[in-house]
Amino acid sequence: MKLIVKKENILLQYLYENLDMPKKRIKQYLVHGSIFINNNKIVKYDYKVYPGMTIFIDTNSKSKKMLPFQIIYEDDHIIVVNKPSGLLTVSTTKEKEKTLYHIVREYLHSKKITNKLFIIHRLDKDTSGIVIFAKDEKTKNMFQEKWNEIALLREYVAVVHGNLKNPSGKIKQNLLETKTNLVYVSRNNEGKTAITNYKVMKENKDYSLVNITIETGRKNQIRVAFSSMKHPIVGDTKYGIKETKKERLYLHANRLKIFYPYLKKELLFETQIPNEFKNIMKKGDSLKIKTKFIL
Repeated sequence: MKLIVKKENILLQYLYENLDMPKKRIKQYLVHGSIFINNNKIVKYDYKVYPGMTIFIDTNSKSKKMLPFQIIYEDDHIIVVNKPSGLLTVSTTKEKEKTLYHIVREYLHSKKITNKLFIIHRLDKDTSGIVIFAKDEKTKNMFQEKWNEIALLREYVAVVHGNLKNPSGKIKQNLLETKTNLVYVSRNNEGKTAITNYKVMKENKDYSLVNITIETGRKNQIRVAFSSMKHPIVGDTKYGIKETKKERLYLHANRLKIFYPYLKKELLFETQIPNEFKNIMKKGDSLKIKTKFIL
């Protein structure tokens, strides 16, 4: 089923208004990864659509027992997936079912794997990338108790506003959190230390593509670090610039290296840089490439 968007709207509402189909069924297609916009798989109900976009619904895939996103690695103890932007990692008081945890658990149950599923670490709702779940409590406890020893490399890629003064650097800050869950930089060395390293990979006249590694795992630390440098991440309406027509936060956890106790060796999980990041860096005249990098 194919549609050409004729009017700006959010995806779920646009489909409901233009298809003879109940919202519940449309939501099922979204959850099962059966809806594509301009050839990109979309799972967000509130994804904004604009005139000229092409929506394709794979009506034959809804019943397949598959995840709407990539499984990077799976064995008897863990499952590693590539989380889409806009999807909560775990449930909140407002949202129970449309979460990464719920979708992965249902997928495992469909394969007759009835074990409980355990969260090891998480990403912000609007950050995409690598997330590991444990399939048993022993593994969960082992990973959480020794996470800083097990997680050898936590690497991200981001697109930030403007061009940074220094092509690379280390950002060390102390972070505090308000009662409304807003993280900010402490001026009195109070709070938790956050260490963020970066290297500029590519620039154009408006944006910089940045490789990031973190030495600590504080809440929102990358977003706060670049916001405090006056180069907020593109699409960050919480700590950055409120923009229109930016469909996501341009922050992606693209590489994670762990020491895997069961195999007694290192494992490196990798994902591709999202197409949106590549496209935004191709717009405008490229100024220079800081480091060899192929889009």
